Amino acid sequence: MRKAYRVKTEQDFQKVFKQGESCANRKFVVYRLAKPGQTHFRVGLSVGKKVGNAVERNRVKRLLRANLFDMRASIDPEIDFIVIARPSLSGCEHAEVKKNLEHVLKLAKIIN
Repeated sequence: MRKAYRVKTEQDFQKVFKQGESCANRKFVVYRLAKPGQTHFRVGLSVGKKVGNAVERNRVKRLLRANLFDMRASIDPEIDFIVIARPSLSGCEHAEVKKNLEHVLKLAKIIN
């Protein structure tokens, strides 16, 4: 995923946290903030140390990026959102991550 599709700065993260809405399931927490007039969505990923060691955290981030890349056509372009992985996500396979990510994004009304 290109850098233009990422929420990068601390200020952007805090803006989404403070002004946005949250939604969650057992594997993820998602914060969303509508940005009218934006040409494409932006996403921030957060995977804490409770998920596992550095190898496991990077694996989870790669899985999240791959799944979001596959879903990019159905994601609302006028939105910034942050995906936070919960510790129960460690050890999950690609299909389970995709299923849970789709579920939480539907709950947050980011995808149809």
